[in-house]
Amino acid sequence: MLETSARLLKLLSLLQVRRDWTGADLASRLNVDVRTVRRDVDKLRSLGYPVNAAPGVSGGYQLGAGAELPPLLLDDDEAVAVAVGLRTAANGTVSGIEETSVRALAKLEQVLPTRLRRRVNALQEHTIALTPTVARVDPRTLIAIAGACRDHQRLRFPYAGREGDTKRHVEPLGLAHTGRRWYLVAWDVDKADWRTFRVDRMPEEPTLAARFTPREPPAEDLASYVARQLSVAPYTYQAQLVMHAPLAVVSARASSVYVHLERIDDERTLLTVGSPSLEELGLWIGMLGIDFDVREPPELAEHLRVLGERFLGAANPARGPGGTPPPR
Repeated sequence: MLETSARLLKLLSLLQVRRDWTGADLASRLNVDVRTVRRDVDKLRSLGYPVNAAPGVSGGYQLGAGAELPPLLLDDDEAVAVAVGLRTAANGTVSGIEETSVRALAKLEQVLPTRLRRRVNALQEHTIALTPTVARVDPRTLIAIAGACRDHQRLRFPYAGREGDTKRHVEPLGLAHTGRRWYLVAWDVDKADWRTFRVDRMPEEPTLAARFTPREPPAEDLASYVARQLSVAPYTYQAQLVMHAPLAVVSARASSVYVHLERIDDERTLLTVGSPSLEELGLWIGMLGIDFDVREPPELAEHLRVLGERFLGAANPARGPGGTPPPR
């Protein structure tokens, strides 16, 4: 059995991981009885942690926001600085820590007093980026989505997608960040299928709805699933290319976020990518600097043949288009 101090830290960690816990669930996790859980909750309250309790069979414990910041070894100014820093990082200012920042921010905002939350919001709203190179996402939207994923709560939100402005009702699974954009993977209740949504196309913060039982995810690896969805999204053209290079070489030149790569053998890699136009696709393939064969579509092969003749003519001005001598 855990010592009292270690058990209190374990209890606090559990309360931060999930919004609601029953006394029986906590007792099972801590390997104690329900009465001990009640005593430990009282000890956390005496230390300043706002643990709410609801009586009855369906009741339970919830770590909430109190009148004062719980003793996280942070004063008010430090708490505001941490929250602002996490919001900034969540928007992609520092590569590689976006998703971690959202998880940490969701925990902090859950217990942040109202007066400090106002200061954070005011500072964020009146700070602008001089060079906004990507679509910006409101951190409050990310926090709401992350909390819904954690607590298995449905979301409702307006969405500006390819089909126009629609209302979506989803069961959120998780968030993914590509370095440029945030995506939500969720079960679309109305369409009865898994969908990937760009968070920057949500004009307002999603609304929380009913709880749901988690479904079997569409793939074991959420990042790979999102990458596959982006590479085979409903573009006008879908291309499959046999690249004459090992998988490691191709992946170093073509981001796996926007293409789908499969190993054929030690010397060849199958690359799948989508594009709205053959012109963009042809130029992008040329910039990879790797020999390849076009598997599909056939119109891409024809476009590359015409493009190759045009480039050849530009490299040899003494000959006309198609390599023929210019007319006299």
